[in-house]
Amino acid sequence: MKYLKILYVQVLIAIVLGVIVGHFFPGFSVTAKLLADMFINMIKMIIAPVIFISIVLGIAGAGDLKKVGRVGVKGLIYFEIVTTAAIVIGLIVGNVIKPGSGVQSSAVNAEPAAKAASATGIDWTEFIKHIVPDNAIAAFAKGDIIQVLFFGILFAVALAKMGEKGSSVIAGFEKINKILFNILHMVIKISPIGAFGGMAYTIGKFGFSTLFVLGKLLITFYITGFLFIFVILYLILKFNGFSLWKLLGYIKAELLIVLGSSSSEAVLPNIMEKLEKAGCSRNVVGLIIPSGYSFNLDGTSIYLSLAIIFLAQVFGVNLTLGQELTVIGILLLTSKGAAGVTGSGFLVLTSTLTILNIIPLEGMALLVGVDRFMSEGRAIINVIGNTAATVIISKSEKEIDMQQYRLIVEKVEPA
Repeated sequence: MKYLKILYVQVLIAIVLGVIVGHFFPGFSVTAKLLADMFINMIKMIIAPVIFISIVLGIAGAGDLKKVGRVGVKGLIYFEIVTTAAIVIGLIVGNVIKPGSGVQSSAVNAEPAAKAASATGIDWTEFIKHIVPDNAIAAFAKGDIIQVLFFGILFAVALAKMGEKGSSVIAGFEKINKILFNILHMVIKISPIGAFGGMAYTIGKFGFSTLFVLGKLLITFYITGFLFIFVILYLILKFNGFSLWKLLGYIKAELLIVLGSSSSEAVLPNIMEKLEKAGCSRNVVGLIIPSGYSFNLDGTSIYLSLAIIFLAQVFGVNLTLGQELTVIGILLLTSKGAAGVTGSGFLVLTSTLTILNIIPLEGMALLVGVDRFMSEGRAIINVIGNTAATVIISKSEKEIDMQQYRLIVEKVEPA
């Protein structure tokens, strides 16, 4: 009975119950979605202020703006390298397994096909303009991560330039930060309800029938994600002296919450708190996690490259090596183009297919049913990727207490 008091056990039980209820009582999906949405909304209500305060404390608290700039540049370079690896591995596995072979393009449903075909890609002028908020308060109200990030950086740099005069503001933010995380601790206690609702809705709404039609694509996606995590990230972490398994064990409760809720945002504040507790400095955590949630979407990158290969195979389009290299180049840009936007996967995919202009947009309708079953995987990979990025960059900057990390994460007592 003592195990029932452990959060990840509660979440795991909730997920199993959600699958059972969703399968046998599909009519419950409306109520289930309400439960899931309420939980996600409770998390979202504190995400914008948590990101803002974390950025401010991370930059202004560091004092050395050159060091902050170095961490930021190092983070962006790391993000670009790792997301490139995610895109490439998606293309390779897609070409080897060929998930689109045998799927008939005639299976495209007319109504969603028309909707997909009429979708527009990313307007780059609007995207660039969107980064700068025309109203800072509105950015917080909408929970727009990129805009909050931009305003937070400006605010933090201005505060840092005040020197000692800004110390009282920093002290005030420290207190507000503690309040926000106290709220988080209250909300996270009901995460099993959110996980139950999210899983019951997914199974009740979409059922398992879609999996039989597009099961090969789904399996291919999860194989690719497995390879990315347990080969690419494993080697990167091992090279830097970290254990992937220990790190995954440390954040297992958060990963189960993401699995149930299908949202990486649901655990953003909690991941930040856990990384600080594990010995990573607030300066690095406050910069890397929020920016990673916008620019280090490894799971989304895998999904996009795999989806393009899948659709090309469905429509009999044989992509040349040059065209696949073009796909990599386009995705390096477009995968950043809808960061933080709901349904960004479809928006970015539409934009990429529009630029390529060799694969019919109507094929996107094939992905509608199975997309929900891949969204959990995308979110989990994104969370693991950003957690790994933070500990790696923390170590490279000598901004991690390794003794504390080993004690908290690896459960190794100091000698």
